[in-house]
Amino acid sequence: MDILYLLLDRQVLIMVLVAIAAFATVATLIMPFFAADRLGSRMKYVAGERERLREQRMAEFAEQQREARLRQDPRTFMKRVVDRLNLRKALETEETHQRLKMAGLRGQAPVVAFLFFRATLPLVTFGCALFYLFFVTSYQLGGVTKFCIAIGAAYIGFYLPNIFITNLIQKRQKSIRQAFPDALDLLLICVQSGMSIEAAMNKVSQEMGTQSLELAEEFALTTAELSYLPQRRQAYENLGKRTGVPAVKAVGTSLLQAERYGTGLGQALRVMAKESRDARMIEAEKKAAALPPKLTVPMILFFLPVLFIVILGPAVIQVLAVWK
Repeated sequence: MDILYLLLDRQVLIMVLVAIAAFATVATLIMPFFAADRLGSRMKYVAGERERLREQRMAEFAEQQREARLRQDPRTFMKRVVDRLNLRKALETEETHQRLKMAGLRGQAPVVAFLFFRATLPLVTFGCALFYLFFVTSYQLGGVTKFCIAIGAAYIGFYLPNIFITNLIQKRQKSIRQAFPDALDLLLICVQSGMSIEAAMNKVSQEMGTQSLELAEEFALTTAELSYLPQRRQAYENLGKRTGVPAVKAVGTSLLQAERYGTGLGQALRVMAKESRDARMIEAEKKAAALPPKLTVPMILFFLPVLFIVILGPAVIQVLAVWK
């Protein structure tokens, strides 16, 4: 009771509210200083990538398309494991590099980490499953059954890195699809104002950073590749491959055909921008149309029982009272 009286005391309540207000004020003032400048770091990375591409062109490397990414040699424990087990030869493929690029992971460090986890996670999940089944749980299962379950856990662990990369790709593509129609409109305005395609893409990458960092990064990389790659076709093709979005691939193809045959870029961009906006609207309409079927089961499970209780509850109570 003393604690209750203390909590209900006016002075104590005022002190608590003042302390909460002071803490909220301090947190509001301090939090912006701890927020990371993601746009600044991305643009810094893109600037470094542009300089690296320039040096690569001057050195005339043989494989310019393969080497068009940030080169980092990770001298870590994971790299030693990958090299010792020769995992590059066993697991590294061109599709792996392409999927990592689509997920926004460039350079050698993400490749080494992916291969390392692809090889070690099955062993980790297998050992954890065995330990859990034999020493933690009390399920009456045979040794062979437990061993088979552990093998299944190892199989899942082998595909966990792929699932993680797939989720990153889907998240990145969703951000690009949502911002791409607006980026095309801005690109059209820049081209019609007399800018070259390189300057227009550079301007779009700067303006779209607040809406989609992923799309801004891709446009900036394309600007660098248009400046330093021997063939402009490679830059447009790389843009479509890195994103994996059909609309972006179509725009790259349209820009390539416009430059090859001398057609106007403005007309091509106007048509593609309209198609992108229509596609975004159709996708939104599909999601809206899918809501009623998705809400059917929750309504049956949660709304209807409560509704029946509210409607039939008084009648049931009266019937029970009469029977008594």
